[in-house]
Amino acid sequence: MEKHIVHVIGGGLAGTEAAWQIARAGVPVVLHEMRPVQMSPAHHTGELAELVCSNSFGAQASDRASGLLHEELRRLGSIIIGKADTHAVPAGGALAVDRSIFSRELTETLASHPLIELQREEIPQIPPEGVVVLTTGPLTSPALATDLQRFTGLEYFSFFDAASPIVVGESINREIAFMASRYDKGEAAYLNCPMNREQYLHFWRELCTAQKAELKDFEQETAKFFEGCLPIEEMARRGEDTMRYGPLKPVGLLDPRTKNLEEDLMANPDRPYAVVQLRQEDKAGQLWNMVGFQTNLRWGEQKRVFQLIPGLENAEFVRMGVMHRNTFINSPELLYPTLQFKKRPTLLAAGQLVGTEGYTAAAAGGWLAGTNAARLVLGLEPVTLPATTMMGALFEFISSASPKHFQPMPPNFGILPELTMRIKNKQQRYGAYRDRALTDLEVMGDW
Repeated sequence: MEKHIVHVIGGGLAGTEAAWQIARAGVPVVLHEMRPVQMSPAHHTGELAELVCSNSFGAQASDRASGLLHEELRRLGSIIIGKADTHAVPAGGALAVDRSIFSRELTETLASHPLIELQREEIPQIPPEGVVVLTTGPLTSPALATDLQRFTGLEYFSFFDAASPIVVGESINREIAFMASRYDKGEAAYLNCPMNREQYLHFWRELCTAQKAELKDFEQETAKFFEGCLPIEEMARRGEDTMRYGPLKPVGLLDPRTKNLEEDLMANPDRPYAVVQLRQEDKAGQLWNMVGFQTNLRWGEQKRVFQLIPGLENAEFVRMGVMHRNTFINSPELLYPTLQFKKRPTLLAAGQLVGTEGYTAAAAGGWLAGTNAARLVLGLEPVTLPATTMMGALFEFISSASPKHFQPMPPNFGILPELTMRIKNKQQRYGAYRDRALTDLEVMGDW
């Protein structure tokens, strides 16, 4: 393998963007894509950057998280967002594309570039030397997934994404929710939303009858083996009290604002009938994960039912719960915010493989991994994006979150550092985040 050639494995959104940025820097690149020689269970064509789900890249306005990411990528010369803009179709406030033309033109553009060689083949192992970018996505082939797990040496390598919803901290009603640990042991690390019996039974009934999203055929077999991470709605259907002996167990959780510490805990009248716990998701405490609430409910149903929980009646969700086939690595253990592996800095990764969610986040990861791969070949220092940008914040999060509880994250304002001046109006606050991000991105210049 020639050391001055970068190898990109995987021709999805992240791989397409990475290969383009490498070639754009004047460095030759080989883009390996196994389709159509070997198809995945979800793809239908052999085109690069095929959109297998929706044709939408999310909200377009730059004071929305996805829209800010779009704008950052436009200013950085992203080919994915450039082609999305060119082939946009009417979609209200979202950036949506004609997916067939979008993928076909990207394939033709990359295939005709003199510095890009497109090879149609499966790569079963990580190339042992040279600069390599892994962008194989949620349907990484079994052989390569096995080799990647061998390389990382970690048991945590998920093939089924069962993630709980994440709530914006400031949208939680702190007049109801309280900080406490069980039996006052250790630091009060959880936010607790208490329910009385009437509230719990209403929540339980609505949860049992809520509409589920259907798993795809190739996901059914994986889902059968996920008993240890049962969807909250399935747990509810097993019986009225199943959740109360599981993630909603109230034992040892008393509201410190009302409890009498001298009373017997088991007899304390302030003890709730059930408790929903939220775990801090980020360093600043701006995001909170609903513990044990992995779910396969439709997103609209999640919002409707979960807002029945006292304290979450006005909850703002930055990520809904999901259960689907998804290969991703434990990035906080393995990656720098440059998307280089700590164990081998000449190996980089991007896309859903590293634990980002969404089309635009995949393109963003491809941009950074491709840019840094080219810089390594050229003898330059890798780029670390400002944490005040949406891109920088996303890659800072996946490289520094708690490894024990790491789950994929979409772009959202909750991962950005707080503003120096507090702004109560949400729209104005998001606009301030945008202005700061784009200013700091411009200050970077041409690095």
